[in-house]
Amino acid sequence: MNRSESPQPFLVRRLADDEVERVGSVLGLARLYQGDGFYLVAWENEDPLGHVYLALTDPPELQDVQVRPEQRRRGVATAMTSAAEQNAHALGFDRLTLQVSEGNTAAQALYRRCGFADIGATVAKYLQLPPLDNGVPF
Repeated sequence: MNRSESPQPFLVRRLADDEVERVGSVLGLARLYQGDGFYLVAWENEDPLGHVYLALTDPPELQDVQVRPEQRRRGVATAMTSAAEQNAHALGFDRLTLQVSEGNTAAQALYRRCGFADIGATVAKYLQLPPLDNGVPF
């Protein structure tokens, strides 16, 4: 079993007000006051490992995805993407989008493994989940 297949000893949850300073000091929170969504943070014990901002646009969009460098290749981004999908679905959406730079092949591969499809763009890649089948979440 390689490192990316090991059990995930962390959880992903919505950023709480009393966690802003702790997470912001380690990862930054560039979209904290954007006003159209919320952050999901991956935690291991009391340590923030990464975050994603779920913008509640129509369709919702993953933004500001970050994983601490020493925590990469552990499934953190995959877990955060899954949590964002579950949150979007719970809010009644059947699609989720994101942008990935053309040169960021690692991120492109990650999102394809998560079920996203390239829908094309000039400078960035726009990826979108397929619609839900028979009400089965993502």
